[in-house]
Amino acid sequence: MLLGVNIDHIAVLREARKINDPNPVDALSICKLSGADQITIHLREDRRHIHDNDAKIICKQSTLPINLECSINSDIINIVCKMKPARVTLVPENREEVTTEGGLDVKGNFEKLQNVIKKLHDNEIEVSLFIDPNKEVIELSAHLNVEWIELHTGSFANVYAMLNSQLGNTHHTIKELELPRKELKKKLKSSIKELKKASKFATKQKLKVAAGHGLNYQNVTLISSIKHISELNIGQSIIARSVFTGLENAILDMKELIE
Repeated sequence: MLLGVNIDHIAVLREARKINDPNPVDALSICKLSGADQITIHLREDRRHIHDNDAKIICKQSTLPINLECSINSDIINIVCKMKPARVTLVPENREEVTTEGGLDVKGNFEKLQNVIKKLHDNEIEVSLFIDPNKEVIELSAHLNVEWIELHTGSFANVYAMLNSQLGNTHHTIKELELPRKELKKKLKSSIKELKKASKFATKQKLKVAAGHGLNYQNVTLISSIKHISELNIGQSIIARSVFTGLENAILDMKELIE
């Protein structure tokens, strides 16, 4: 299973003080030497962390493939096409969200996605859709002729966190927090089963399957055991650990858990 290291949160630290350090570009060689298989970045419409110049330099200098996440906004797509990342992962964006809250509305944006995907393919860029583990959405993704889908693992991660009393996650509702432990275990088992079924179905549709969102050192082995998922994209937990252990050790620890 491949590991894409999302380095957005290095830029988050930089933007906290609006200075030049730490520079996400400095992570490129460390990620490669530590065994990362790809670099993932998200060029958001509000540029809250990664800036255009960051993305441009990272795409130009990285010896690892770049997976660039972005919305389907036409201005962003025009910028991304000039940068020529190996892959673009199309994601939903909400200006008020702390992090991506769910999968892309493929059905509601089908026609626009057709145009965006064609433009990316014309620029020789692979395309992935960040989606919920839903059979109908996977079928629509296959009809759009993308190479990849990335399954949103946020629901799984939230239930896992609640079950293990990691209650700092702002996505929990009061109702969810009051669920009995037995019910949470059922929900966790159900979310894993859902990801297994979705990834298996996607491979039958000739789609390559990645997964990501909320994955960390505690829950990643449950996802890395799903054989039809071939790649994980993980960022916040790796960068958070790197504050204490260094980026190299943080990546090596994650690789060991995945393997």
